[in-house]
Amino acid sequence: MEKQKSLNILRHSAAHIMAAAVIELFPGTKVAIGPSIEDGFYYDFDRAQAFTPGDLAKIEEKMTEIIKADYPFICSYMPKDETVKEFREKGEKYKAEIASQIEDDKVSMYMSGNFTDLCRGPHINSTGELKYFKLLSIAGAYWRGDSSKEQLQRIYGTAFLTKKDIDDYLTGIEEARKRDHRKLGKDLDLFSIDETVGGGLVLWHPKGALLKDIIENYWKKFHLENGYDLLFTPHIASEELFKVSGHLQTYSENMYAPMEIEGKPYRIKPMNCPMHLMVYKTKLHSYRELPVRYAELGTVYRFEKSGVLHGLLRVRGFTQDDGHIIVAPEQLEEEMLRVFNMAVNCLKTFGFNEYKIYLATRPEKKYVGEIENWEKAQNSIKNALKKTGCVYEIDEGGGAFYGPKIDIKIKDAIGRLWQCSTVQFDFNLPERFDIFYVNSSGKKARPYMIHRALLGSLERFIGVLLEHYAGALPLWLSPVQVAVANINEEQSGFCEELSQKLKKNDIRIIFDGRNEKIGHKIRENVMQKIPYIVVVGNKEKDAGLIAVRARGNRDLGVMSVDNFISLVKEENDRASGL
Repeated sequence: MEKQKSLNILRHSAAHIMAAAVIELFPGTKVAIGPSIEDGFYYDFDRAQAFTPGDLAKIEEKMTEIIKADYPFICSYMPKDETVKEFREKGEKYKAEIASQIEDDKVSMYMSGNFTDLCRGPHINSTGELKYFKLLSIAGAYWRGDSSKEQLQRIYGTAFLTKKDIDDYLTGIEEARKRDHRKLGKDLDLFSIDETVGGGLVLWHPKGALLKDIIENYWKKFHLENGYDLLFTPHIASEELFKVSGHLQTYSENMYAPMEIEGKPYRIKPMNCPMHLMVYKTKLHSYRELPVRYAELGTVYRFEKSGVLHGLLRVRGFTQDDGHIIVAPEQLEEEMLRVFNMAVNCLKTFGFNEYKIYLATRPEKKYVGEIENWEKAQNSIKNALKKTGCVYEIDEGGGAFYGPKIDIKIKDAIGRLWQCSTVQFDFNLPERFDIFYVNSSGKKARPYMIHRALLGSLERFIGVLLEHYAGALPLWLSPVQVAVANINEEQSGFCEELSQKLKKNDIRIIFDGRNEKIGHKIRENVMQKIPYIVVVGNKEKDAGLIAVRARGNRDLGVMSVDNFISLVKEENDRASGL
């Protein structure tokens, strides 16, 4: 905790030093805000000319000069009215606006060298205490985060207390760049996103579509084995459905505009849950049938601003790994435990063995349902989590307005946390849709509802998978498992027969029969991160054998086709758990 506090102070001071450097290098630039953030700091600037990567190097150099000068950070207090007036006279309208909204009669200012900034502090003693820093990137940002206001330029940087810490962080950034799923998606020919089609709308190429299909088939089998019934529901629905669910009243800014069909407004669906409840309502349910578990890989569409779209991680159209469970109140704890274990087992299958768990509780102000029911639900979740033996943290007030939830964040190969699985309790929709079951006394009773996603959206999950494995997916997930390559035309017939035999054994292959040197073929297939490369020359053809190379530059030598098939199938079955 103390280290984090020291880091925050250091990084906030670094933001001041960066702003001082920018003002000195680029006169006329207006400053906005410059806080410390989780991994560093930023400052927002209003400047007519765009900053360039080359400017970052100049700013770093000027910061180094300011650091060497070892200017003290000096705090002073000024009357608020005078401060606002002075900022306005200097043309610093953003600082004037911030100062005018401070409730105290006096405001604190921090001066270091020639730069004075409106700030609460605290800061390091002097600029010379900043030793390990790096400017990272430039981005756009709206003033106050409001798209109707001025567009500013944001410069991100980071700072650490030790050289080792900053070196480790920068190495992590470089590793993350190498693993960027957008680059991997292009290099491996998996998907594309084109503005002609629309931002945030994914075009899955043949190999990407196959990867998605592999995951979907696993998902369906896994859910059927765990007592779920599969559903398929329409992509659009009458606005009336989303009025009943409340989405139209509370979520309309994230929904696409209505389309009129025969004089009636329809919406493309942002959620699957309303339709799942309509399926539940088609017949009478006894307590003996509960829990009712529905699952659907439902494609939904949500409007996201273009500035937040990010490859597969933030899109506008996606396949939701959706499940909805209708339970009797006394079944809640057991079902929560069941869903949690199901989520963990699913994530482990994909190679995620480390995670952090959060229990998000009732929001302080905006929530539906009685506090007594919230307490009951939260206690049920706590009891379920205790039975797992897992350590979890309380996210106080972080629940949805309609109920508490469990969030599972997985840790990837380079230590980053990703939000995937979520289990959400819902007091709201059972009431809005007036669903019920017949209890053991023969009377109508209101059930509880659980929303749950094990992987999140498939688009986002595939993006996470690609970055976790740096594109080298496990055998069972690889769209192409084996590349067959001949040395020359004389082996083409043998390779064609070999390819057909591998396909008949459900092994996904490509035959690289191009008129290229074998070294070139091998290099290209290695770049495609294909798990196995089979090479056939005259010697192998005449003996009815194959030479096998495994990913990671492992030479497995020469073997029979049947032995190779057994090797691949055993690895595939072991890794997938299928």
